[in-house]
Amino acid sequence: MVLTICYLIGSITFIIGLKMLSHPASARKGNLVAAAGMAIAIVGTIFLYEEEGKKLGNYFWIFGGLAIGTVVGTLIAKKVKMTAMPEMVSLFNGMGGACAALISIIEFQHIAHHLNNNVTANYGLLISIFLGAIIGSVSFAGSMIAWGKLNGTIKDFSYNGQQFINVGLMAVILGIAGYLVFSLSLTNAYWFYIIFVVSLLYGVLFVMPIGGADMPVVISLLNSFTGVAAACGGFLYDNKVMLTGGILVGAAGTLLTILMCKAMNRSLKNVLLGSFGGNKAGAAGSKEQGSFKEIQLSDAATILAFANKVMIVPGYGLAVAQAQHTCHELEKLLEDKGVEVKYAIHPVAGRMPGHMNVLLAEADVSYDKLLEMEDANEEFRSTDVVLVLGANDVVNPAAKKDPASPIYGMPILEVEQAKNVIVNKRSMKPGYAGIENDLFFQPKTSMLFGDAKAALQKLITEIKSV
Repeated sequence: MVLTICYLIGSITFIIGLKMLSHPASARKGNLVAAAGMAIAIVGTIFLYEEEGKKLGNYFWIFGGLAIGTVVGTLIAKKVKMTAMPEMVSLFNGMGGACAALISIIEFQHIAHHLNNNVTANYGLLISIFLGAIIGSVSFAGSMIAWGKLNGTIKDFSYNGQQFINVGLMAVILGIAGYLVFSLSLTNAYWFYIIFVVSLLYGVLFVMPIGGADMPVVISLLNSFTGVAAACGGFLYDNKVMLTGGILVGAAGTLLTILMCKAMNRSLKNVLLGSFGGNKAGAAGSKEQGSFKEIQLSDAATILAFANKVMIVPGYGLAVAQAQHTCHELEKLLEDKGVEVKYAIHPVAGRMPGHMNVLLAEADVSYDKLLEMEDANEEFRSTDVVLVLGANDVVNPAAKKDPASPIYGMPILEVEQAKNVIVNKRSMKPGYAGIENDLFFQPKTSMLFGDAKAALQKLITEIKSV
């Protein structure tokens, strides 16, 4: 009875925490609420769970594992840079998938040795075991590849016929699993491990060709996979809190994936099979663009200082340069001079969902100043200056005007509607989608080259002297 109450409390806190995560102002508290519920569920399971009158025992191994995981997780979380947050999310998500797969492997070994004659009672159990193993291993392998891509150690890799090979591998996985489940033929247990290995291979090949521009969608999708795999573990153990948590993660990840695809005006099938953002440069990358205009720091400082309204568009270049605090300093300086300053946030800016919001929140930027894409687009026409800091594809007008562009149809921040546009970049190299940006060559656009943090520091110095 007490354990059931612990699980109920855990489930409720998961739901409340997820709701609080929907807004930046309450996200931190929501995370703590859900973590507290998880702690209650874990402690309750360790000390209160009984099976056939026996408690868990093995406390040395249980608390040893908890201690090691806590220390390692804390150290990683403390040391990780905000720019590396997407990699850390992929790594942790992969660990969740690995745990779900290991649970299925252990339970398969158990049921293979103790399968009784009551065959009809084992279908659901076997389906949960195989789904947990397949989905968990795909999530683990895919997340590891995503982690490598995000930190630059693994490059995009695509080849002719990759879709057919992936579909073939999945057909093999499901075919063997279906045969083993519905025939209840577990005498040849090595087939299960073949499924496990092929699932790992599928996870690698599934993510390898997907380019960086689609990585936020992939991370969200893999996160939903891990949630579904965890829910399978909840079925296996008839554990309500594990089931609830897995379903919430799976559903939230799936919905977020769909919303992000909508924000990019692309189908999930197109993301997974189209190799967008990979090694292929679209037609926009090879056409003649004309010349661009470079602006001096003093001129940029004057334009910003005497503007009535400035909109800042943060991108991955801001994150790489660790320039969020300097950007906030510029914001406060402009406001002291009577300038209205806001931020325009694209749904897929950065390398993971909410990446830019987290960066700016770390620098104590007011949540009220962060405008979503739809709201920001309504204000660009009345904006004197847009300052683009390291963003590229999410401000490319080719998405609206060039049917030959790979990003055509993707909703963008319409910064070209403003009176003046200043773009800070290290160079004229294309963004993660591998195509040129038409914005850089428009008459109202000026390029301010250099590291984002260094450029902003110099801008601040110049504006103070204006």
